Amino acid sequence: MDIADIAVPEFVEVDADKRLGKLRAIFDRENPKGVVVTDDGEYVGVIGEKQLVKSRVEDNTKASALVRSAPQVDRHEDVREVARMLVEGDVKLAPVFEGERLYGVVTEDAILEAVLENLDALTVEQIFTEDVITIGEKDRVGQAINRLREHGISRLPVVDDVGRLVGVITTHDIVDFVVRDEERQGRGDRRGDIDRMLDLPVYDLMSSPVLTTVPGDSVRDAVARMLDHDVAGLVVTPDEDDGVVAGVLTKTDVLRALTYTEDEAMDVQITNISLLETLSRVEVVESITAVADKYGRMQVHHAHVRFHEHKEKLRGTPLIQCQIRLRTSHGQVAGSGEGYGAEHAFHVALDKLERNVLELKGVNADEKYRGQLLRKLGDL
Repeated sequence: MDIADIAVPEFVEVDADKRLGKLRAIFDRENPKGVVVTDDGEYVGVIGEKQLVKSRVEDNTKASALVRSAPQVDRHEDVREVARMLVEGDVKLAPVFEGERLYGVVTEDAILEAVLENLDALTVEQIFTEDVITIGEKDRVGQAINRLREHGISRLPVVDDVGRLVGVITTHDIVDFVVRDEERQGRGDRRGDIDRMLDLPVYDLMSSPVLTTVPGDSVRDAVARMLDHDVAGLVVTPDEDDGVVAGVLTKTDVLRALTYTEDEAMDVQITNISLLETLSRVEVVESITAVADKYGRMQVHHAHVRFHEHKEKLRGTPLIQCQIRLRTSHGQVAGSGEGYGAEHAFHVALDKLERNVLELKGVNADEKYRGQLLRKLGDL
């Protein structure tokens, strides 16, 4: 399946000189997955809500300060390849070209809607993320923003004093609050500017009740729920207790599953690959393969490596966070670490990953999951 019928010519376009204050208003008014930035009609990149939340810059700053590159997609590109591009670019939409002409955009929602019926062979348990970052309902919104930035994520389950799930706070909630005018009131009749917002308790901005799913649900049903409610993820809870946070399932997790292949070589996906300078994709794959090969009973179906750049620098080299997550025949295993430069961060994370692999008990192969998934995706 290609994206010829998925890409749409309607999209939100802004000039690189557009001020961020007006850009935030566009997100509030039109609720796009992202906007396409152009300079004198030439494509420059995209801006999503995550970029707006990560920024502390003033409203009069130009949009070009936050723009990020997104893959340029041919209108007849394969849908699974486009899914991979979105995940590796850490973006929600990509510009679609016909030859050299900007035709329109393709979004993650459009892809998921197109493949929805092919997702019924997957269960939430097979692809959700178990290592979840949470925040307390009494913590400040400023802390939530820092946590979202530090981990490069877009949502945080909110828990009470005893760790029970009470809500979710997302980048969308924060951007929505920032652009409210003085006539609009937040939860608990709270109002104010950005500085005051940072001191508000998370409870004032969080969404509640929480949309959840359980490990045994089909991915098709879970994605349909996300699309129906226009949310980017669901909190995963055990069947017997919807107050326990077991994990998170996001649209990105589902897109990542679309990229799995039947190749004998390990399927490795790298998000924010542009941060690799002294390290190559080949070296990343070889290093992870070497760790996996030490433990023959553990079959690795898929590896995801994510790099995230912090503002801190040492002699011009940025502090990088690296997260490595393996989906194996015995469940998920992950490792993370920080270092100055992607190579340093990757090797710190790789060492942590190997230590965590050693803790896995009773590793055995399970081909049922892999076979079901690949047969279904083979229809695309």
